[in-house]
Amino acid sequence: MSASPDILCIGSVLWDIVGRAPSHMRQGSDVPGRITRLPGGVAMNIAMTLARFGLRPALLSVVGRDPEGDELVARAEAMGLSVAHLYRSDDLPTDRYMAVEGANGLIAAIADAHSLEQAGAKILAPLVNGPLGSAAAPYEGLVALDGNLTLALLEDIAAAPAFARADLRVAPASPGKAERLLPFLQHGRAVLYVNCEEAGLLCKREFATSRAAVEGLLARGARRVLVTDGGRASAEGTQDGIIERTPPEVMVTRVTGAGDTFMAAHIAAEARGAGREEALEAALKAAADYVSGEIGT
Repeated sequence: MSASPDILCIGSVLWDIVGRAPSHMRQGSDVPGRITRLPGGVAMNIAMTLARFGLRPALLSVVGRDPEGDELVARAEAMGLSVAHLYRSDDLPTDRYMAVEGANGLIAAIADAHSLEQAGAKILAPLVNGPLGSAAAPYEGLVALDGNLTLALLEDIAAAPAFARADLRVAPASPGKAERLLPFLQHGRAVLYVNCEEAGLLCKREFATSRAAVEGLLARGARRVLVTDGGRASAEGTQDGIIERTPPEVMVTRVTGAGDTFMAAHIAAEARGAGREEALEAALKAAADYVSGEIGT
């Protein structure tokens, strides 16, 4: 991809190994189903969705120089994603994510993103002192950042001059990593994308609705936030007000990657010039299409 990217997607780029069963599951269940291996990771999922909406995303992450990494890079290129700025490691293996889903949603998941954590600031070299920007000439475009990075690196990014002019969109990788977003709660430029559980972890309290979660995050100093709540109403808010929309009702066939699809679709809608209400509705529709299986992987 020779053209300049429309957005930088920073974070996890890995293989998703997902087992899905059509029946309800519980701890210890042993049921028939399907197991798939697909390109995944929060940054990768966001980039793939952005490409489907016609944007040119570039990936900043680490991928090993192993057969799995070579295959993953080839798949990314085939989807129109820029891989020119990936850090390819000779020593670190390509990361993986494993999940089990039943008809009652996500049962369990394990994210093996140790290579991303060990690579650390190396993945940011093109943006900090390279072809994409520097402290003296910061990158001024869209950046989608995920919470699979270490807390120390996220803290550095929140204060780094190289990110001072970026339109920074931030999401946790999972509820277990939600508190890594704390450096961006009172950040002057960051937009946070979280679900109700993640909002509660950031605010140290439980929220019954997405609106309440938005109110809580804004009270903590957030500039702008979007909060989803499964099939219930989602909310988007700034200090100027809060809007709510209910997602379309669909049959849920998968859940892994739904939040990433929501975030990417919202970013893409705003990049096209959509207003707050239109962008939120577009994001909810895209996420609903994804979980229903209408959008391919």
